Amino acid sequence: MPTLRLLTYNVRSLRDDNAALARVIQSVEPHVVCVQEAPRFARWRSKRAALARRSGLVVASGIRDPANMLLCSLAVDVLAEHPIALGKLPGDGERFARGATLAVLRLGGCRVAVASVHLDLREGSRQRHAAELRAAIAARIDDDIPVVIAGDINDDPGSTAWQSLERQGRDAWVAAGTGDGFTSTAARPRRRIDAVFVDPRLRVVSASVPDQPDVRVASDHRPVFAEIELCAPRQCPA
Repeated sequence: MPTLRLLTYNVRSLRDDNAALARVIQSVEPHVVCVQEAPRFARWRSKRAALARRSGLVVASGIRDPANMLLCSLAVDVLAEHPIALGKLPGDGERFARGATLAVLRLGGCRVAVASVHLDLREGSRQRHAAELRAAIAARIDDDIPVVIAGDINDDPGSTAWQSLERQGRDAWVAAGTGDGFTSTAARPRRRIDAVFVDPRLRVVSASVPDQPDVRVASDHRPVFAEIELCAPRQCPA
């Protein structure tokens, strides 16, 4: 059974050391990178393409998303893309509408849906968006396709938004993590606010936070790397 190598990373709109960022991504040899705070202003398409090129990957999904995207290796087939808009209400206090990038991928003959999401800074909006994301996935993805959600949750484990996403999938860090798992900030990591949530039909092989010197200058977040064993749903543990 193939093992998906997935990295989730808030890249802060490429405002830091882009060469270091590419080296961090390359260091884990990912099949998929879930990117949050992708470039979204001047020359954003070329900046996203440049990040993919430096990382040895291609832009697989997210051209229609204002802040999220998926990068993939050539070993991954992109079968479908589903941009998701999350609701914005008066008082949310955000300059832009939140969303998520969802795609159905195939690796080694196995299908998996992967979503990259960046939740709101406000607690009420985070809770609402987590529920909206789960509903949008249920409406777009067939029941026989396992789902992985990865991103910047902007909250801590045990919070309402975090628990909502755990109803979609297991926290990869709880399942197979090593170390403290802290991702914020990159220079002084004290909080675990970035995560990967894995469909319970899939097995999490490992979860880790890269910690080489490049991580401290590539972004204001540290990434989360997870290895996830893919399989047909009927073969997966309950």
